[in-house]
Amino acid sequence: MKALVLNAYGGIEHLAVDDIPQPRLMEPDHVLLRMHRAALNHLDLWVLRGLPGVEHSFPHVMVGDGAGVVAEVGAAVDHLGVGDRVMINPGVSCYRCDMCRAGEHSLCVRYQLLGEHLSGTAAEFVVVPARNCAPVPEGMPWDQAAAFSLVTLTAWRLLTTRGRLGPGETILIWGIGGGVAQAALQIARLHGARTIITSSSDDKLARAAELGADHLLNHNDVDVVKEVRRLTGKRGVDLVLDSVGEATWERSLRCLAPRGRLVTCGGTTGSMVSTDVRRLFWFQYDIMGSTMGSNREYQEIVRLAAQGKLWPVVDRTFPLEEGARAFERLQAADHFGKVVIDISGAA
Repeated sequence: MKALVLNAYGGIEHLAVDDIPQPRLMEPDHVLLRMHRAALNHLDLWVLRGLPGVEHSFPHVMVGDGAGVVAEVGAAVDHLGVGDRVMINPGVSCYRCDMCRAGEHSLCVRYQLLGEHLSGTAAEFVVVPARNCAPVPEGMPWDQAAAFSLVTLTAWRLLTTRGRLGPGETILIWGIGGGVAQAALQIARLHGARTIITSSSDDKLARAAELGADHLLNHNDVDVVKEVRRLTGKRGVDLVLDSVGEATWERSLRCLAPRGRLVTCGGTTGSMVSTDVRRLFWFQYDIMGSTMGSNREYQEIVRLAAQGKLWPVVDRTFPLEEGARAFERLQAADHFGKVVIDISGAA
């Protein structure tokens, strides 16, 4: 089968579309999928460069998100059948450890992600646990089905389970170009929250306005802290979503209202941040991390997607043979929404 693979750490130059052996269905609770689309996340750029503590055997199949058609089912699978259209939750848990039994699947001691720790989705065929598959909502195109899972699940846990965002509260979301931020905007609106959105691009801010953002800030042109204080009557926001890290961390904290919450799922500009502990205890802030989500949370966002809600924004779709160009698009940070790879035309 054809797949987009990484042959060495370093960068996009080490990506290639190669013929590799097709995976075989070996476990009774797994399914074999014929893939239609795979969707990129910023994590895929980190995999290119090599992640501390994560070792791969090359060639390594890239990308974690995806959607396809069930081609074969294991003997223990009774909720899926051949021909079903499904999208993949890329977080694989053991379902046996204490965290899994408590329903905290993304805190599983053996937690792994497709494309990061495990072979990815940018291939003609993929084998995954059947419990990681969900039906594609009626009318949802393949591009959006592939782009749905990782960013929507991440944003849902960030804002609801961890961030506890409520009606009438105000949230600041940094960097609206990416999929998590866009999903967070939709979730915030669904919860009746007021949204303040930033970007360095006026074009992306205009797109955010089309998605229903309340306030738009170009963080290259304005003092975000001053503008947030002005927009909130000097109070500050209830919740900040910051996945940027070093470049925005201090400003994020200064934007918080007393007893405000900051939640993060990454550090795209750097992972080492500093915090004035005096402000932390004086204003009684909550600082929280969040990664992916549980099976229950995934079922909830799939339910909402079936109602026509939380559908992701897709930026551009590339054929599999141009997979390296898809990575270039993501790396250039010019995208608005998810970058997708079309697997179905592979030959």
